[in-house]
This record gives sequence, C-alpha cells and structure tokens, in this order.
Amino acid sequence: MPTTAGGQKVTVKGERKKIGDVAPDFHAIDRDMNEKRLKDFEDKYLVLSVVPSIDTGVCDFQTKKFNQALEAFDDVKVITISNDLPFAQKRWCAGAGMEHVVTLSDHRDLDFAMKYGTLISETRLQARSVFILDEDRKIVYLEYVEEISNHPDYDAVIDYLKRATA
Repeated sequence: MPTTAGGQKVTVKGERKKIGDVAPDFHAIDRDMNEKRLKDFEDKYLVLSVVPSIDTGVCDFQTKKFNQALEAFDDVKVITISNDLPFAQKRWCAGAGMEHVVTLSDHRDLDFAMKYGTLISETRLQARSVFILDEDRKIVYLEYVEEISNHPDYDAVIDYLKRATA
C-alpha cells in the first residue's frame, strides 16, 4: 500500500513492521533533551502514536485524542513520536495544557523512523502510524495510515486496549 501526502505518493523508508514482530529498541529525545529508549518505559502496554508534526490539526487531534481516551487505562502509556524539535513539542504540550503527555523527538538520528518504517524521505517527517506493544514488547496492533493527512482508526485502538486490559 503506497503512502500519500495530499494525494501524492511519497517514499517511506525504513523497515515496516507487522503484528507479532518484537518491537525494536530505539532512541529518541524527550522534551528536556534527554535520550530515551523503548526499554525505559515499563508500562504493560505502550501506544506509539506517530505523527508528522504535532503543530498540525490532525496531529494535534491525534495526540489529544489518544492521551485523553487512554488516560483512564491502568498500565497503558501513550508516547507521541515525531521529528519535531523537542522545543516545539514542549511548547505544544504547554499550549495544549497537556504537560503530562510523553513526546519523543526522532529528529536527530531518525532511529525510530528507520526501525519502524515511517520516514518520509521527501520531507524528513514521519508517516502517521500507530503501534501497540504488549508487555513482551511484541507488536499486537498496528496501523500505517495510507494518506498522512487522514486520521488513524481511534476506535480500533481504544477497542483493542479495552479488550486487552479487561
């Protein structure tokens, strides 16, 4: 399935994942300029919510929607990953009143993007996608959104976690 931006095909680099794959460890930078790795997060379930740029309408909505919808779940953490600079992510979180949200910037090394198959080579942004990792860090749910200006399937993610955590 080709990925498009505004209806135009884009080149997505990196290794696309599939359900059942063990999620590769990666490093990225948090809002305070600290390096974080996948192994730093011990929650039973991780939702890796990948957005092209947190400052755009769909990305803003996606970040708010997942964090608000999943905050009541025990042992589920949402991590928003983009290539925005950590300063931009910090500014967005403060402006949105969502200081508790975990954001990671992959702008420096593109480590996450290359390991998860989300790097759009034409723009150096990431293709919109969602990954749910279980306690063994296997990918149990994933969605690569074909048109990056479209929303992911929020209901499918929420329903999956409702069933998994029941």
